[in-house]
Amino acid sequence: MKVMKKDFETNFTGWAFVLAAVLLWFGWALSPHHIGEYIVAEDFTKVGESVWYWIWMYRIHIFGWVTMGVSMFALMSITLSKPYRVVILPGIGMVIVGTFTLAIANAFFYNFGAWGVGKTAGMSATEITAFMDSILSTNQYVTCFIRFGRIFSGVGLVLLGYAFVKWKLVSTWLGWFTMLLGFIAVGIIISIPDNYEIYKPIFHIKVIWLVAMGVAILRQGIHLPEEKA
Repeated sequence: MKVMKKDFETNFTGWAFVLAAVLLWFGWALSPHHIGEYIVAEDFTKVGESVWYWIWMYRIHIFGWVTMGVSMFALMSITLSKPYRVVILPGIGMVIVGTFTLAIANAFFYNFGAWGVGKTAGMSATEITAFMDSILSTNQYVTCFIRFGRIFSGVGLVLLGYAFVKWKLVSTWLGWFTMLLGFIAVGIIISIPDNYEIYKPIFHIKVIWLVAMGVAILRQGIHLPEEKA
């Protein structure tokens, strides 16, 4: 028999999801400049126009990824019960790995973006080209971090959505939403080369998913076996 678990644990988890969405989206939306798939020389010029404001918005955005990790850990602590923990644990685990991979990649862009403003100040075009060549390998590695972070998160969302649907831990529509978001994220990364522009909307959909998860957990709780609730 299942009962609805709605208490301090679910309230903390729900608010963590909502806070993650707020930090992620507003940190992005209020930023005066967005770095693309790679850091390019023009980024330093744009960032330099309001470097401290840009730094703070990026910090907020990165803390959004960190808070998303917190929300997933909190969800895992509530839902690790037989029989569905065999799907929940790898699902949430993959989302957490992907989330912190994305946080690390964004931290690189944040650090190099701010550092590069001072580093390239007063450089000639030739010197800037040489500088960009010197960070090319790191640039490529970080882009791989972003791609794999999205893949890991997508696979985790597919598993998590499957668990939601199969065992009705949350509303059925939210389970299908979770699973579909995961499939789309993975599909775009593995099937479409040079996909940065195409992938952009997925970030906003993920924010919507975080809000939906938070609100659903706050309002309806999580359905668990009676002995676990």
